[in-house]
This record gives sequence, C-alpha cells and structure tokens, in this order.
Amino acid sequence: MVDVASDNLELPPLRSLDDFVLGSARFQIPNIKDFDKWGNRVVKNLLYYQTNYFLLFLAIYGLMMIVNPVKIICGLTVQAMIIAIILHFFSGQTRFVRLRVPAAGGDNQKWYILGGALLVGYLLLHWFDAILLSCFTLLLPFSLTFIHASLRLRNLKNKVTNLATGVSLSPSTPMGVFLDAFNIAADRVLS
Repeated sequence: MVDVASDNLELPPLRSLDDFVLGSARFQIPNIKDFDKWGNRVVKNLLYYQTNYFLLFLAIYGLMMIVNPVKIICGLTVQAMIIAIILHFFSGQTRFVRLRVPAAGGDNQKWYILGGALLVGYLLLHWFDAILLSCFTLLLPFSLTFIHASLRLRNLKNKVTNLATGVSLSPSTPMGVFLDAFNIAADRVLS
C-alpha cells in the first residue's frame, strides 16, 4: 500500500474553467478497442485535473445535500448500520447476539433475534429510497469524473505539465495516492 504521510501531500493548481470544459477543451470518444491508450488518457487527466475533480465532487455532493439532506443522512445511517452488522456477523465470533437469559427461558432469545431482524428489515425497506439516493449522490461525481477523464483530449499544456512534474511523483498528490491504492501507477501507463 501507500506510505505517504498527509504532510507530504501536495494539491496541484486549479485548472481554468476554459481549460477544463469550455473554449479550449476538446472532447472525443475514446477508442474502446485500445485499452492502453484509453487508460493512459484517463490516468493522465485524473492527475492533471484532480483539483477540479475534487471541487466537482464537493459541488455535486453539496448540491444534493441541500436538495434533500434528511434522506441522504438517513440513507447513509442505514448503510452504516447494515455494514456494521455484516462486519460483526462475519468477524468470526461464534454467536451473533449474546443475551443473558435464564436457563429456563432459552426460547426467548429466538424472539429477540426475530424481532431485531424484522426491525432491521423494516428500516431497510422503509428507507430504501434514501439508501438509493445516498448511493446516487456518492456515485454521480465519480461517474462524471470518469466520463470527463475519458472524453477530454490531452492538450499540449497537460502533456508538458505531466512530463515536467514527473509522473513517478504522482503518489505525492491525493489522486496519486488514490490511484496507487488501486495499483494504478501512472509511470506504468504508456505516454
């Protein structure tokens, strides 16, 4: 994994809106048969425009939180509860629920487990739209980032900046750390 301290992370400069999506930006559908060239374009654009992508993520997430904050917070809460229950269930412990019940009333524990399962199922179904909305809120910025990085043609300034800063130094940026966590090294991608 990555052993980069948060002190060493550098945030690249914000690219102009004209360079990012407006006038001088050129877009083209990538050749999906050539994965190496497409992957090179995506990785280089992710590294070059990472500050813009971070602001895009914050803007979309903030807008969605303003539009419907209660559902998103409830959806995230239910997702966190489900993840916590699943992690606890698969943690290797022999029993999922440990209740102190008298020896004569051992059947009562089954009713507690059944009641808890029904309650969690009810919350899951009741807040299903909130779960979907919170998932959509998290996935929309990632999708837009990938679409932009795939379609945006690299200009001369992008190529020179990537060459001048050295692609091998990419883990010193937040996007470099993110790509390194997924074992995507920019220096292994063809130029």
